[in-house]
Amino acid sequence: MSDVERHRPLQNRRLLVVSTNYAPEVTGIGPYATQLAEHWAASGARVRALAGMPHYPSWRLDEAYRQVWRTVEIRGGVGVHRRRHYVPPRQTALRRAAFEASILATGLFAPPPGRPDAVVSQMPSLAGGVIAARLARRHRVPHIPVVQDLMGSAAAQSGIRGGGRAASVAAAAERYALSGAALVGVIHESFVPGVTALGVDPGRIRLVPNWTHVHGPTADRAATRARLGWPPGTPVLLHSGNMGLKQGLDVLVDTARLAPDVKVVLMGDGNQRDALRARAEGLPNVDFLEPAGAGEFTDVLAAADVLAVTQRASVLDMSVPSKLTSYFVSGRPVVASVADEGGTADEVRRSGAGVLVAPEDPAALLETVRKLAADPAAADALGAEGPRYVARHLSREAGLARFDALLAEVLADGRGGSAR
Repeated sequence: MSDVERHRPLQNRRLLVVSTNYAPEVTGIGPYATQLAEHWAASGARVRALAGMPHYPSWRLDEAYRQVWRTVEIRGGVGVHRRRHYVPPRQTALRRAAFEASILATGLFAPPPGRPDAVVSQMPSLAGGVIAARLARRHRVPHIPVVQDLMGSAAAQSGIRGGGRAASVAAAAERYALSGAALVGVIHESFVPGVTALGVDPGRIRLVPNWTHVHGPTADRAATRARLGWPPGTPVLLHSGNMGLKQGLDVLVDTARLAPDVKVVLMGDGNQRDALRARAEGLPNVDFLEPAGAGEFTDVLAAADVLAVTQRASVLDMSVPSKLTSYFVSGRPVVASVADEGGTADEVRRSGAGVLVAPEDPAALLETVRKLAADPAAADALGAEGPRYVARHLSREAGLARFDALLAEVLADGRGGSAR
């Protein structure tokens, strides 16, 4: 082995990253797929990404891509191959199936050219995992899926219409995508039982947590509050991110109804935004904000008094919200209205930066918010644990190093993708 190969093990390696979500999407899974691919490109690898058209979290096609059916872009040294697909304006099992089927069809029909040395996929989407597995088997190279959500569990737990019927189909697709994988990455240990239940040997599972992909706040907190129109003495409870069914955001609107003196802010987009607006009609203490830009995102988070993460009571092992990493870096206390036995609750407990309350219980949520608002010193101390947790466990450098180790293990072992 030459000195270059020893010190730059990814030099000239050909890698394919399959992720429906990718930049310019700035929330959810997209930033992680983008930063991972660009990191490997900067490490000397020749990286291509097979991605969808930008649509998340609004579930509307980005205006710049309305007339685009197929394109190749160069982003951060990565060749990004995009294929057109259906984007459902509302989430039902049938519409989600059409979304996945359109991604599967275009991805398999027109994959990026060339033979990669390894294929890495971000799951969801289901279609992305299946495409990556098929391409890896076609080229007889390793497939490394990274489980960000379990869609079979999601269909059963999230409350999507027709989800019960879709759960078995989704689980079958996940089983196919994972069955021949060289190694399987999971972002939280709470996913291990679900992945094992899909037939993956526990010895092939590796923990690769998401990292904080945003910078800490820099603006004056009082100035940001004034710019946003938040009065100095009014407690602000803010939720940022996707407004979907699994989040169960009705609890925040109902909390605002109980407490006219508390301002509830919903920042982001998603297929439930219009329904939430209708539910909040007549409530002057509920604000809806568009997603903040990257330059001000954490400043807005830090200007709030309390940050909310909510999930329906049925959501247990299917998801750990990526918003948590941004919440922690903002330095504000987190109130998690989630099931106590789920992975989200585990992560909040581990951070020491938040308080757990029963899901779908606006009275319990309000009681906790009032306690934090009444004791600013205690709230500040709780929030300060977030950046410390990020520094210890969720830095970008640590996260990317785990992925480097995962890929190096596969490439060093020469594990192929032909296992069935």
